[in-house]
Formats: sequence, C-alpha cells, structure tokens
Amino acid sequence: MSEAMLELSGIEKGYNRGKPSEVIVLRGATLSVAKGEVVALVAPSGAGKSTLLHIAGLLDTPDTGTVRLDGRDMGGLSERARTEARREDVGFIYQFHHLLPEFSALENVMIPQLANGATKPQAEARARDLLGRVGLAARGDHRPAALSGGEQQRVAFCRALANGPKLLLADEPTGNLDPGTSDQVFGVLMDLVRETGLSALIATHNLELAARMDRVVRLSAGQVT
Repeated sequence: MSEAMLELSGIEKGYNRGKPSEVIVLRGATLSVAKGEVVALVAPSGAGKSTLLHIAGLLDTPDTGTVRLDGRDMGGLSERARTEARREDVGFIYQFHHLLPEFSALENVMIPQLANGATKPQAEARARDLLGRVGLAARGDHRPAALSGGEQQRVAFCRALANGPKLLLADEPTGNLDPGTSDQVFGVLMDLVRETGLSALIATHNLELAARMDRVVRLSAGQVT
C-alpha cells in the first residue's frame, strides 16, 4: 500500500452531548485512503457517512480522534488554515449538484478558481479543459436550468476538480439520477479521477458502482469495517 492521502484515526462524533437526546454517530471510526486509491464507502441511511465525509473534508471536527491529510495533522490548525486546506486540497461532490443557477456551466467551474486566486484567463482555460473532458465543451455557456440532470452533475464534477485537489470526497454523487444516466455519469467521474491520479472516498448505496472502485469499506454502528 502506498503512502496515505487521508487518515482518520479513532474518530468519535456525537450530538447533544450530555443531554437525554444525545446521539453518538461515530464510535472510534478508523479509515485510510492511499494516494491514488479510490475507496467506496457503503452505509445505510442514517449510519453517519455524511458526518464522516464532513470530518474528512474539514467541514466538521470530531469530538476525539485524528484527521491527517497528506501526512499533515489537521487537528491543531486555526480555522483560517483549515479553510485554506479545504479550499486547496479537497474537492466535494454531493448528490444534488448545487450549481449557482444565475451563472453558466463555465462560470460555475471558474468561480472556485477565482476565489482561490486564479486570474480570469487561467480560470477560464482550466474550466474549458475540464468541461471538454466530460463531453460538455459545447455546453459551457448554458445555465444549469438548460442542462440535463446528468450534465449538471458532470459540471459539478468539474467544479470539484477545478482547484486541483489532492482528495475527492463524494456523497452519493449519482444518487439523484436514473440508473442508466447514473452508470454513464459515474463512468465519467471514474475516468476523471484516474486521469488526475486523485485519491477519492465515494459514498454510495449502489453496490455495482462500489465494485468498480479499488476497495469497499462499510460504516456500521459508528465504525468502519
């Protein structure tokens, strides 16, 4: 196994701690994703996969445990440093595309780059390249409402990769699509991940899609197996 890109060690997370309504979501969850590895995270609804992904992506903090990204301990960072690491090193894809409706597909892929300091020409060139890779070179000037569900999600893939992250986190990235479109769009995602050499942790209920990844782990009773 090559060096780990993501390491989660002994992650515990609960809500309403110390109250009668206390809910413990993660109980010592431990997981690693090697550099260049694509891991499927399979879990039933309510098992805590979104919580685990949010902690892995520095959107949330664990009650206890360690998060390391590319060997760097994220626990002692300031909020500003965490935000910078999240913006530069992590890409997110959700079940719903969450594209900005008033902007074109091209602009949606440019925006995170501009926020990260890229010039407009740099951001546009990168966005056009990514859209071309997913078969949307001719659709860049279309707003989300003019795109199909599969096209919208492909734009979301490009947006997640726009800043050249080291780690991709995806939460049911094709869960809102019909089976045929889901299979096609997932193939596009896997091609993108392989081309860029990304590490990826992808949550899915679809066991057929999970089997196409390098490894499958399961989240149950707050632990990863």
